[in-house]
Amino acid sequence: MKNKTVVVSEKVEPPSRAEEGNKGIVKLGLDLHYRQVTVAMQEEGAGIKAVGKFSHDRFGAWIDKKLREGWEIHSCYEAGASGYWLHRDLVGLGIKNLVVAPKAMGRDKRQKTDRRDSAELVDSLDRYLRSKEKRALNPVAVPTLEQEQDRALVRYHRQLMADRNRCEARGKGLLCAQGIEVKGKWWAADSWAELQTHPRLKGWMEGQLRDWRSKLLGLQAQQAQVRQQIEAMAPAQLPKGLGAYSAVALACEMKGLGHFSSARAVSSYTGLCPGIHSSNGHGKEGSINRCGNAAVRWNLVETVWRMLKWQPDYEPVRQLRHDLVRSKRARKRLVVKAARQLAVDLWRLERGKVTAQELNLVMHQPAPQAKKSAPKNGR
Repeated sequence: MKNKTVVVSEKVEPPSRAEEGNKGIVKLGLDLHYRQVTVAMQEEGAGIKAVGKFSHDRFGAWIDKKLREGWEIHSCYEAGASGYWLHRDLVGLGIKNLVVAPKAMGRDKRQKTDRRDSAELVDSLDRYLRSKEKRALNPVAVPTLEQEQDRALVRYHRQLMADRNRCEARGKGLLCAQGIEVKGKWWAADSWAELQTHPRLKGWMEGQLRDWRSKLLGLQAQQAQVRQQIEAMAPAQLPKGLGAYSAVALACEMKGLGHFSSARAVSSYTGLCPGIHSSNGHGKEGSINRCGNAAVRWNLVETVWRMLKWQPDYEPVRQLRHDLVRSKRARKRLVVKAARQLAVDLWRLERGKVTAQELNLVMHQPAPQAKKSAPKNGR
């Protein structure tokens, strides 16, 4: 639908099943796209059948009809670019919906269509609800509206950084193509003034460079403003080496640390767990599985490298700091191990299971506010 909300035809509560009669449970598999929803369903005691493709408005009317008929609806769809708006609308209507991690479908016959995907989702949902196979689906944590807004702000800042770097690279590429070498950043004030006197700089080049420089400076100012907004959301107490921006970005990408039920779930979400190749009691650990969030992995690894300076007594980085491992590859593996443990320790701190002193973490002290000095000579 145009406004992308599932709305019942009347703004009233659906009639109770006591009035309409309880027809049982119907399970829906939803293959969600920008303009349409492909639906497959399994009514109680029946097989899986395709319903068809709906626009968002028509899907809302169809859901309304099912509710009025007295069906108890269970549904699921895969997490992705379409976000969580449909989940919130369905839950608001009393539907038990799950947002699940995407998985490869159609491998059996090497055929993949929206119709087949929705039918496979229904089959997985049926097995999941019957408790026969809990691994059939992997439900993901749905962020609150506030968490989703904060995460969008962090991602917006990264997009501004990427656009700024792109403008800088375009200008540098233009200079490189003409054999013009500039010390430092070509768009900085000193370098730009020096560039104006270069004998190889032509008028057509200067026009393009001015355009890239104007865009770059505008993006840089906008990026700095958004970064201040993000850093203002950081808690007052943070471990040294974990900056305000990194702490907020980490919490937003993980949808808050509080929703994880165990340390194993935290480490699994980071994607920093080693892959295992084992058979007949023999095997070895491989490279990390990368099953989680790439931004979380990057953030944690960068934080560990900074902690080499600021956290000398933190156990996961002790081996790195004392140079007990010489090989470059072994050091990288230790950094990955320390990053995984850091995520778990931050979760333990958030839950109150451990204190910073027990982890030997040095915390930032809140910066004291500067006192305004009295004006001299009455001025």
